[in-house]
Amino acid sequence: MTFSLVALGLLLIALATTLGAWAFARGNTPFAVDAWWNNLLVDAAVPLAGPVSHAMNVIGGGWVGVLVVPLGGAGALIAVRRPWAAAFFLTAEAVSAALVQLLKHLFGRARPTEILIMSDYGSYPSGHVANAATIAVCAVVLFPRLVVALVGAAWILLMAFSRTYLHAHWLSDTVGGALVGIGAALVVAAVFSVPLARERRLVASRGSARRPGDGSDSDDAFGVRVDRE
Repeated sequence: MTFSLVALGLLLIALATTLGAWAFARGNTPFAVDAWWNNLLVDAAVPLAGPVSHAMNVIGGGWVGVLVVPLGGAGALIAVRRPWAAAFFLTAEAVSAALVQLLKHLFGRARPTEILIMSDYGSYPSGHVANAATIAVCAVVLFPRLVVALVGAAWILLMAFSRTYLHAHWLSDTVGGALVGIGAALVVAAVFSVPLARERRLVASRGSARRPGDGSDSDDAFGVRVDRE
């Protein structure tokens, strides 16, 4: 399982790099799907899309996305005695952000001219989407439930839409960001697999101590169901 996670994560990162190299080779000429989607949104009037997109811009990047969300999430995990989960989350966020900046400066892709916000250097890949994807995968790794996966997927798609709605990124930038974020989280999850498994067993034992004698599964502090061993 660990090898599979590493292999899949590295494959996704390699795909993101390949897509970025392809875009770089084209110069400032966007892909046909990029131009189509960008032009479609220029004239689009989607209710609440503007305010929601601006809110997502704040949540997914800047000091909120880089400091508040990672540190807040890690603090919550530590508060419920999940230090390895907190370390995993912070490491995944850091690796994802580092890869994004590496690719941004490697390819230096120009952003759409219709951009509605101030942004940093390099359009490819989307750091906001990479961050959203990293958070989503970390959540699924720590709390493997279908509802968590569905909410995480919706979060990634909403972030991707908001970035293109603000013309901060081409559509392919958001694809690249998702690939980087998911890939980084999977690789880090493999690195932390042993301590995370040990911590899950410890959480399960705490649950057993609180609810002894029924021989059923237990819930950890976040309500995630874990099997007794």
